[in-house]
Amino acid sequence: MTPAGIAGPTRGDMPKHNDKAEPNRPEPNRVELDPPATTHPKTESAAPPEAAEQRRADDGEVQDTIVDLIDMVAPGADDYDAKLVRELMTAALKLIPDGRGTGELKLMAAAVKEMRYAYRVFGQYPTQHKVTIFGSARTPEDHPDYLAAVDFSREMAARGWMSITGAGDGIMKAGHEGPGREGSFGVAIRLPFETTANDVIAGDDKLIHFRYFFTRKLMFLSQAEAVVCFPGGFGTLDEAYETLTLVQTGKASMIPIVLVEGEHRERGYWENWDRFTREQLLDRGWISPEDPGLYYLAKNAEDAADHITDFYRVYHSSRYVRDDLVIRVKRPLSEAALATLNDEFASLVKKGSITQRGAYSVEDDHLDLPRVCFTHTRYHFAVVRKLIDRINELGSGPEGA
Repeated sequence: MTPAGIAGPTRGDMPKHNDKAEPNRPEPNRVELDPPATTHPKTESAAPPEAAEQRRADDGEVQDTIVDLIDMVAPGADDYDAKLVRELMTAALKLIPDGRGTGELKLMAAAVKEMRYAYRVFGQYPTQHKVTIFGSARTPEDHPDYLAAVDFSREMAARGWMSITGAGDGIMKAGHEGPGREGSFGVAIRLPFETTANDVIAGDDKLIHFRYFFTRKLMFLSQAEAVVCFPGGFGTLDEAYETLTLVQTGKASMIPIVLVEGEHRERGYWENWDRFTREQLLDRGWISPEDPGLYYLAKNAEDAADHITDFYRVYHSSRYVRDDLVIRVKRPLSEAALATLNDEFASLVKKGSITQRGAYSVEDDHLDLPRVCFTHTRYHFAVVRKLIDRINELGSGPEGA
């Protein structure tokens, strides 16, 4: 029996690529948002024509060989997963006939291998909550920002969270000191002036070395359920803005983005950054009025930790099913709460209304959680953040009232 106010799956749902979830496979907390495209992307048919004498990688015999190879190494693989691997192999087979140079081939091969290895490492810890910590590698160990980062990462570890940092010194090391080696991931980049990891994470199985910034950034954000930024230089600001951009555009799941620093005379780094953002970006119309709501200026390390855990007190995760934004929640909302959401957030709804129901048939994880769903306009993702905050407020009372 479904809880009151929650409808079961409907016939109109998309069919699953797998009839049922693997019984012993842990369900990850982090669920990537995958918004449907507003326009149809160009297919490979739009690329320059291949030479007439070229044996095409999508030739039937070649494809049969690929299918056989997949079956050799992964017999009984899920049909949809096998299809994706076949597409990956087909694309790889086209590279040499396309005339790709050695440098381009090295980049693509290294990127895929880096991602595969990193996903394997993180895949050993699918259910642990994880927070990514950004900040300067140059922060001294006696600096208030460093001490605040240690306090923050220790507080998050006490709440059951693991820390992900760039594995260097400064704030990155501080982010590992709090949880210690066992509770830390290192996502290092190979640079000529940064050749070793900090002494907390060095030599650990959860230390991953990357050649490329883009693959490293993918892991920072795809594995984290929150991002916390301490003061830093170009790299820190790049990471902060990229995180904001991905969430603002709906290319990454909604997560808390928290800005924090230590107590010291020069305090004001993030207050000055916030002033710049509002005066030079918001006032000029380069961002929307609600976009500053995507980040939070924490008073101190404990406030930063509270903000993150409060974000997940009712909210669990989000995904899309076709054009529907599906918000998984830890407890059902009351009919009165749903009415409030429909009244306050009608601008997000393309058609219909905000409803509550069980899992869609296409979903294969966290099937026990209720869903708050609606057909999304795919605009104003910062308002979606406000919607999640409101769900947390409305759902925190008795029985979601």
